[in-house]
Amino acid sequence: MAEVDGWIWEHNLRSFLELLSHYVGYGFDATDWETVALAVEATDDERTDGWYSYLLVGEHRRLEVRLARAVGGDELMVAVKGALTPELEVRVDTLLAAFAVG
Repeated sequence: MAEVDGWIWEHNLRSFLELLSHYVGYGFDATDWETVALAVEATDDERTDGWYSYLLVGEHRRLEVRLARAVGGDELMVAVKGALTPELEVRVDTLLAAFAVG
């Protein structure tokens, strides 16, 4: 199991998850978004038990996405874990970099 982690701006979370879901063949919809958005509100990156975990089970891969809000900021810590191919690992890393920009 490989893991790619980093951070994004919280307002970019939905777009990040929609694109990541597309890469694994999962149809991320409004119900998924409502579930994640509500759960992320109670997270805290400074607590080991303060992270929220969401599974994306698609046609191609199964990924665990862990999320936690940065205390006192608008950043969202992200960790993506699963059987990442080299191509998918680069895609996840690129998404993290892109969504960490203003």
